[in-house]
Amino acid sequence: MSEKINLARLKKFGHTFEISVDPDKALHYKKGELNDITEVLLAERIFTDAKKGLVASHQALQETFKTTDVRSIAQIIVKEGEIQHTAEFRTQEREQRQKRLVYLIHKQAVDPKTGYPHPLERIETALNEAKTHLDEHKTIEEQLDSIISKLRPLLPLKIEQKKITITVPAQFAGKAYATVKNNSTILRENWNNNGSWTGTVELAAGLYPEFLEKLNALTHGQVVVT
Repeated sequence: MSEKINLARLKKFGHTFEISVDPDKALHYKKGELNDITEVLLAERIFTDAKKGLVASHQALQETFKTTDVRSIAQIIVKEGEIQHTAEFRTQEREQRQKRLVYLIHKQAVDPKTGYPHPLERIETALNEAKTHLDEHKTIEEQLDSIISKLRPLLPLKIEQKKITITVPAQFAGKAYATVKNNSTILRENWNNNGSWTGTVELAAGLYPEFLEKLNALTHGQVVVT
């Protein structure tokens, strides 16, 4: 096994179990945004030390997980364990998140004097001057308000908000709820008798088209937005 591998790791009953994973897909699976564990696995083996190529014994697997089925065990490891990233992946992820932050500010905030968005380069410069840092344990959307507050002394910003009401059919409600919560502020919500979910939410007007696209993809176009 190469040292440049991304792992999901779980310590249980004094044993360590590891699997080699695609880190992006592993995170999506852990969040419930992906259902097929085979898309996550890069090797269908359970290791005690993946870097040394040490495979877990059937006895240890049976004692710990009550099964030796690799896919069933992999599901538990990804859901309950830690996803370990290489330094290269973490650097790449930080850069991508920073670019996403710049894009979001450019997309939803305007210069109140002109009514137009600030150039990407100006936003990037202001972020560096404000010494902003993204918390990797939170979504960018969750941190956006506090970051914009730090930028305002350096860069005049105004955000137009849009309020909408969403109804999601029961079969898509669980997955769609996570997307709604991570991309907007829920003002009111209600779980209906038929299992569907209705919520009134607020989000930046500039993000509305992208938000609607996500919901339509998750619900196969069955979301109702008013």
